[in-house]
Amino acid sequence: MSALPGGTAQRTARLTALVDPPPVPDASAPTRERLLFAAREVVEAGGYAGASVAAIALRAGVANGTLYRHFGSKAELFVEVFRDVCGREVAAMRAAVDAAGDDHVERVLAPLDLFSRRALQNRSLAWALLAEPVDALVDEVRLEYRRTYRELLSGVLREAIAAGALPPQDPDLTAAGLVGAVGEALVGPVSAAPGPPTATAGVPRRTAADGAHGPAGEDGDPDDALLAELDALCRRATGAAATVRADAPGQPR
Repeated sequence: MSALPGGTAQRTARLTALVDPPPVPDASAPTRERLLFAAREVVEAGGYAGASVAAIALRAGVANGTLYRHFGSKAELFVEVFRDVCGREVAAMRAAVDAAGDDHVERVLAPLDLFSRRALQNRSLAWALLAEPVDALVDEVRLEYRRTYRELLSGVLREAIAAGALPPQDPDLTAAGLVGAVGEALVGPVSAAPGPPTATAGVPRRTAADGAHGPAGEDGDPDDALLAELDALCRRATGAAATVRADAPGQPR
């Protein structure tokens, strides 16, 4: 039996609400801490390219030059921001695995579903983490954590295969495919987040009117439709047994 009642969507929606946000520093907090928090807030508001030194310093309540006394460049500042954010994502995904208990298929699917839900709830930040053009130093951190996501999934896939819950396959290859597929599927939706015209560094943002979220059922939420399709895709990719989800009739499971 799983640790939490309900399917992947119910578990991960609950975990999304339970994962602790970063603490908000007060005026007495160290300047470095306030700068890191301000940088994250500015990215959430308008993407990486729109996160100027001036905007970060203003949000942190310090002079522009103060930032350079703590960080050698904007890129060095955002290396730390990305490490913190990606570290929280890894912790959240591991919590989703643990919440699935001994249901081996759910232990594979739950962290992917949680990652997708968190991305859709914080689109500008997710766009920066997934695909927005960034400095080379920051991109190295992004690639490092993509490897961490793959390793986490590879581990639970290997367990599921050993338990007979999934058919024999190369867990490293499947994990890489899942991380790539989910990340690519989310790029369009999260790039539709509001932001300044320069926030995507020349890459046009899509809107809901452009179909950025994919089709939804009549009066349906396009995000829910996307999450259901991603769940079905991940089940097919892992070879999970085909059944019908009670909460999404017609969706293969």
